[in-house]
Amino acid sequence: MRVAFVIRPNVYTVPGGDTVQMTQTAKELGKLGVSVDIFTSDQKIEYSRFDLIHFFNITDCEDLLYHAMHANIPIALSSIYVDYREYDRFHRKGVINLLSKILPYHQIEYLKTLAKFVLKGEKVSTPLYWIKGHNGSIHSILSKTDLLLPNSGNEYARLQKDFSVKLPFSIIPNGFDPTLFKETDSSQPREGILCVGRIEGRKNQLNLIRAINKTSYNLTLIGQVAPNQKAYYQQCREEAGTKVKFIDYMPQKELLEFYSQTKVHAMPSWFETTGLSNLEAAATGCNLVMANRGDVMDYFENYAYYCEPDNIESIRETIEQAYKAEKNNLLKTHVLSNFTWEIAAAKTLNAYTEMLKHHDTI
Repeated sequence: MRVAFVIRPNVYTVPGGDTVQMTQTAKELGKLGVSVDIFTSDQKIEYSRFDLIHFFNITDCEDLLYHAMHANIPIALSSIYVDYREYDRFHRKGVINLLSKILPYHQIEYLKTLAKFVLKGEKVSTPLYWIKGHNGSIHSILSKTDLLLPNSGNEYARLQKDFSVKLPFSIIPNGFDPTLFKETDSSQPREGILCVGRIEGRKNQLNLIRAINKTSYNLTLIGQVAPNQKAYYQQCREEAGTKVKFIDYMPQKELLEFYSQTKVHAMPSWFETTGLSNLEAAATGCNLVMANRGDVMDYFENYAYYCEPDNIESIRETIEQAYKAEKNNLLKTHVLSNFTWEIAAAKTLNAYTEMLKHHDTI
């Protein structure tokens, strides 16, 4: 089986969860005998060389629209469909915050794309995007999709609600590499709070810092500053107390040491489809604190500790609860049993096979 993966052009220069999901899925599918070629959406693809095309991240629909309209082979879509409405409307600063209070969500996304086009020169895959709009472009991509591969049931429910989708689907959970992220034997007690993630308003590190400042805990933040988030980063630095440490982006293989020494991994984001660092931290023995938003409960159920992202007291109290608790071995067993990239790839291949079988009978 030959598969073309297609994703946004800046997937490597501005890496995110979709970067990891795509590369790890390709790696594990290769072990199962699937030949995967990875393309950014600005590259030309000879569709006839492949049995199917697999898109990643419909939120960046402007990047996928051209291939959706021109590919003449079956299409699978890992939607990675996020919802930043709450953050944009109530907690974001600047023009987007003001516009979010009066304009529909997808018009805001359209304006964000327009701003990137005008101010940064970022291209869209086809001028049809400007005609169809953000909402119309997503509808067009979905209309060409043969198989939907959401990362959770909750994600699929959002797509149903927003776009009335009635597509065949298979839930493909995100994962982690258990050969890399595993608990190490150590006689040293675990200490401190860790947060691994890109520094940006959506990840809510500022409220985490404010919560930690009123405790005796040390906090380590590991992650690059997101584009256009330098002001937010500067505010984080200004409000951080002496117990808060900042470390720039770090390769995954170097994170194990930090996870293994930490008691609690905290990620009170306004929205996460998973939060891949949550899976990595859980596998290495950390207790988890996260916001009760997005899709995280589909993954971590009652094994994690949940807070309100806009409430400093809630974040602090939840961290206190998680810090005082014993290490949750049930959490580690849960993620090992359900959320490795090997499991995700096996489910993906099974979904491909069923899709192609159905496609051949039409």
